[in-house]
Amino acid sequence: MAPLTGRLAPLGTPLSYVLRALAPRLAHVRNGGRRYDVTVAVRDSRSDPEAARAAVRDLVRADGAHLVLTMAGTRVLPAVTDACEAAEVPCVSTTFPWQAYVHARGADPGHRFRWTYHFAWGLDGIASVFADLWEGVDGHAPVGCLWNDDLQGRLLRHDRYGFPPVASARGRSLVDLGPYREPADDFGTQVDRMREHGVGLVTSAATATDLALFHRKAREAGLRPRLITCSRWLTYPHTHTAPAPGVHGELADARVATLVYWSPGHPYRSSLDGTTCAELARAYQQATGAAWLQPLGLAHALLETAHHALTAADDPTDRASVARAVAGSTVDTIAGTLDWTRGPTPNIALLPLVGGQWQPGPRGPRLAVVSNAAHPDVPLTGDLAPAH
Repeated sequence: MAPLTGRLAPLGTPLSYVLRALAPRLAHVRNGGRRYDVTVAVRDSRSDPEAARAAVRDLVRADGAHLVLTMAGTRVLPAVTDACEAAEVPCVSTTFPWQAYVHARGADPGHRFRWTYHFAWGLDGIASVFADLWEGVDGHAPVGCLWNDDLQGRLLRHDRYGFPPVASARGRSLVDLGPYREPADDFGTQVDRMREHGVGLVTSAATATDLALFHRKAREAGLRPRLITCSRWLTYPHTHTAPAPGVHGELADARVATLVYWSPGHPYRSSLDGTTCAELARAYQQATGAAWLQPLGLAHALLETAHHALTAADDPTDRASVARAVAGSTVDTIAGTLDWTRGPTPNIALLPLVGGQWQPGPRGPRLAVVSNAAHPDVPLTGDLAPAH
């Protein structure tokens, strides 16, 4: 289930590439001495929850799916996973924090889904990486929080699962600049609060377009954040997610820092063919003419997980058996070790994070790894550079 069209298409592109590249290895699996032919059916979620639900029904009814794989956002992914849970077909997903995965489905941490499994990182992991970055610029300044009024913003504000407990433990004060609705048309209130509280650092989970608007409004008011940390859409190059040249220039000037969950420098190999992270990134660039994207490693890991589940299941033709195989799996993938037996909550395998920053490069924004305190095996590829 891939977002081949619509606003989530930056996720669909690397998933489509990995499917093509690994097609020969996915044609069959061996399990218990037997060889099973495998058919891979691809459906477009169109980046829309209703379209995604309908596509899941087609995968199950028309294609007889034994396992569904997906990458999507905070609205589409829950639609896919809930549809799989209802259809009693196993699903493995990735791409956003596990707390959002659980809460977006109307559950609380500790809830055990029977059919659906997710690997990613946590909001607390993002907060810890961002705190390392803040300390690299200013050890004491308050951090202004530019968070929306939707699920993502509510979870980031959460006094148990969000940023506040991590910031408090690090002795850092957070200033909520006030919720806003996406897409934003004005950030006057937020800029005023930034001035009122002497905010020099800003953290956000905004779209590239909204973050560029905020940065421009702040500059027009005579304010210049020394560092902006932003998750969600800013884990991708802003040249991929916003068409307006003005957005690109504004965010290049802002030197936005973000989280890094996969890069060519990560020290992992594919469990399918031994490909390294650097080799996967290089092959993607040669095949597509485009720069590597972080979801590339996650897409590859999705297929490694599927292959493992089908080879480890007691009966790969039985959906319940495949689901149990995922639940009991520990898989070494090109995105790291995925261990569903030791997650922070049932159905979750956790990935570590490092800190990155978008820096100017000869072919556009370059994501440099600038902080690796939580994962020192990932090499640094640049120095954190404040905006001024």
